[in-house]
Amino acid sequence: MKKWLLICCTILLLAACGQKEVTAQHQGTKGTNAMNEQFIGKWEGTIETPNGPLPIIIDLKKESGTLSVPAQGLSNFPFQSVTYTGDKVKVSINLNGSAIAINGTIKNEQIEATFQQNGGKFPLILKAYKEQPVTYDTLKIPVQNGNLKVAVQKASPSPSPSPVALIIAGSGPTDKDGNSALAGKNNSLKMLAEGLAQQGIATVRYDKRGLGDNQALLTKEEDGTFDQYVDDAVQIIQTLMADKAYTRVHVIGHSEGSLIGLLAAQKTGVASFVSIAGAGRSLDEVLLEQLKGQLAPKLFNESTNILTALKQGEQVKNISPELQALFRPSVQPFLISLLKYQPANELAKVKSRVLLVQGTTDLQVKEADAEALKKGKQDSKLLYLAGMNHVLKKAPADRAKNLATYADPSLPLHEELLPAIEQFIKNEK
Repeated sequence: MKKWLLICCTILLLAACGQKEVTAQHQGTKGTNAMNEQFIGKWEGTIETPNGPLPIIIDLKKESGTLSVPAQGLSNFPFQSVTYTGDKVKVSINLNGSAIAINGTIKNEQIEATFQQNGGKFPLILKAYKEQPVTYDTLKIPVQNGNLKVAVQKASPSPSPSPVALIIAGSGPTDKDGNSALAGKNNSLKMLAEGLAQQGIATVRYDKRGLGDNQALLTKEEDGTFDQYVDDAVQIIQTLMADKAYTRVHVIGHSEGSLIGLLAAQKTGVASFVSIAGAGRSLDEVLLEQLKGQLAPKLFNESTNILTALKQGEQVKNISPELQALFRPSVQPFLISLLKYQPANELAKVKSRVLLVQGTTDLQVKEADAEALKKGKQDSKLLYLAGMNHVLKKAPADRAKNLATYADPSLPLHEELLPAIEQFIKNEK
């Protein structure tokens, strides 16, 4: 579970919820020096923000261009203007009234730039964009307010029919690949999906409503509830169960996705459920444990009182500025809907086989959570993976080195994770 639980992340740089495009005023090439033609094309880079790395893509054209932020569901947002002068480029973007400026110089086949917004100025290195091959099919599943787009990773070699596993991502702005605007790109869930598919287990994963492919399903943060996430998972499971291409349906939930998955498993009777780094205690317990060492006593006491009220279903109007990111009014309906669940108690209601996987160097979810879940369902299997962290990679206990893996997609999954899940799913006994 991430340190800050956000239904839709509004970070320092870019606002993703309720995004509406504005019409850009395009500006052509200016200056006495001829522009460097190497600018034209798509570029990618990562902005090092106070909240963590944020990958962006810009598409430069002679008289226009666009900005994309995949982790926030922002796609091909038009520039207000672009100006080239020799080896230099200036980009202006008006994002919902927020002025963004990207100024760069092309050198050694890359653009050395700065990204400016809201008074913040961040270094940015842009390199030629490498198109990621799409290895999955897409499917649209009817849900509340529209259709949910999911990624279907077919089993290869493809037995017909094959088992299928639904993979549910964790909290906040975590997408179907396990990447987040807060934590960075690590491709953990993408690797898990592709790895299982290579072992004859088809997989389905998706961006939750309000994010990425499914951003349009939630345009107002205050309309979002945790139960909507559960209902979406139930709809996917029921669709897969009705598909003759699959023998049996399994669920894999990571972090917050563990609670979503076990609640969906209760309602659908799936063949098995795998919890990876799932919290075993209610949200208020986990948050207060995390906040205790970070907040001044006055703010910690306020947080305790806020959570007590929310747990009773009461919204809180007066929130200190320092706590707005966590308890702002628009996110309170979501928190209220989540606080009513005690994961260990809910797991006891799951009738299917259960595997609990917990890494020993996980910075977010501790072994105490795994033990709590185990007590909730005594016949579940508990597996500790030595050295596995929250993004399913091998990582040391050192906090800085551990967090560095969150934004490194070149690192493989922990070597024992895939074999353990494959064996559990294929073992129908």
